[in-house]
Amino acid sequence: MWPLWMAVDVVLIVLFALLGRREHEHALSFSGILMTALPFLIAYVVMTLLSRPWLTINKLFPAGVLVWVGTVAAGLALRIAFGSTAAVPFIIVASLVLGLFLMGRRLLTSLVAKRLDK
Repeated sequence: MWPLWMAVDVVLIVLFALLGRREHEHALSFSGILMTALPFLIAYVVMTLLSRPWLTINKLFPAGVLVWVGTVAAGLALRIAFGSTAAVPFIIVASLVLGLFLMGRRLLTSLVAKRLDK
């Protein structure tokens, strides 16, 4: 089941890139969205695989926090390495939006799982 939740997280990261590009009136082409999302997608996959997702994919703490913070930090580093910028406002927005998406998905998943167990 964990690959499904990983796919949901990937979609949320792509949504983050799409919304950011739309907000700043950048082209919404596939390649443009991919280039914005790619550093964060790479970071997310690495952080998730390091967290042993078959055990932790829906856990908020500590795995969820580590995946979120690692995705933001490594994603920003990769973004810079790929030749893009990472201004302070972008860092703040990326941290907040990816936190909301990645941690929010885990929170909702946990709440639904608890409801189903009753």
